[in-house]
Amino acid sequence: MAFEFDWVDAFTGDVFGGNGCAVVHGGAGLPDEVCTAYVRETSLVECTFTGPSDVADIRVRYFLASREIPFAGHPTVATVVAMRRRGMIADGRLVLETGAGLVPVEVLGDRVTMTQIAPEFGEVVDAGLVAAVGGMQASDIIHPPQVVSTGLPFCITVLKDRATLEGVKFNEDALAAYADALGHKSTDIMEPYWVCLEGATERGNTFSRLLLAPPSPPEDPFTGSATGCMAAYLWAHGLIVSPIFTAEQGHGMGRPGQAQVEVLGPREAITGVKVSGQGALVMSGEVYLG
Repeated sequence: MAFEFDWVDAFTGDVFGGNGCAVVHGGAGLPDEVCTAYVRETSLVECTFTGPSDVADIRVRYFLASREIPFAGHPTVATVVAMRRRGMIADGRLVLETGAGLVPVEVLGDRVTMTQIAPEFGEVVDAGLVAAVGGMQASDIIHPPQVVSTGLPFCITVLKDRATLEGVKFNEDALAAYADALGHKSTDIMEPYWVCLEGATERGNTFSRLLLAPPSPPEDPFTGSATGCMAAYLWAHGLIVSPIFTAEQGHGMGRPGQAQVEVLGPREAITGVKVSGQGALVMSGEVYLG
C-alpha cells in the first residue's frame, strides 16, 4: 500500500538541524511490526503514523525502532508542520489524540506550540545508579535524579556543568541494572535525560543530551517530551528562577535544536508545560508499506 509521507526536521528552522521525523499520513492502522521496521529503515529515532480520531482533530501514533510509545515531542512538531505544509490544517488550534491523552497544539506557520500534560513526579533514583549509565560519578550530579512524565517518563538528571554533560558515555550494562532497580526491562524504559543549567549558545538557558540503546541511533538530537519533563522538574525543585526559558540540545552532534518552554502554574501545582519549536520540511513522497 502506498502512503504519503513528509520528513521534517523539528526544533529548528533549517534543514539538517534539530531532530528528524518521517510522518506517514494515514498510516495509524498499520501493524506495529511494520511501523517499527519503517523506523529502522529510516535510521531515525522516531516516526509518526496518523489517522482519523473520534475524540480529537487527528490521531497520532509514535514509534521507536523497537516499540510504540505513548507520546513524543519532536514528532509532534514534525507531524503538525507536515500537515500544515500540505494544507490539511490552518494556523490556529487543534487537538491530537495520543497514547498519553489529548494534546492541545497551537500552530502559526512552521512554529508549533504543544501543551504537555501536568507532570507526574515519580521515583527518586539513586544518583550512583544513574551516574553509571552515563559513565560518570555520583558527585557529577547536583540534585537527586527523579523520574518525571509529561506524557513519557524520563529520569531527569542535572549535571554540574557543560563539560560533564559533554563527557557522558552510554553504558548499556548499567542501563540494565538501572532498569531492573526501577522494575522494568531495559527494552521498555527510556534512558536518563542529562541536563546542565547553561545553554549551548548565549540564547540558551539549559543544554541537554539523551543517549540511546540499540536498536535506536546512539543519541537523540532533540527530545521534546523530555524537555517538558525537565522543565517541570527544574521549576518544581527551584532550580530555575523563571518558568519561561530556552532549552537547547543537539549542538554536539552538529544538529542544533532549540525550544521555547513555559511551565504553567506555581512550583507546587504545575498544570502543564508548553514546548514550542519550529520545523523544516526536508522531503516528501510516497512510501510502500505492505
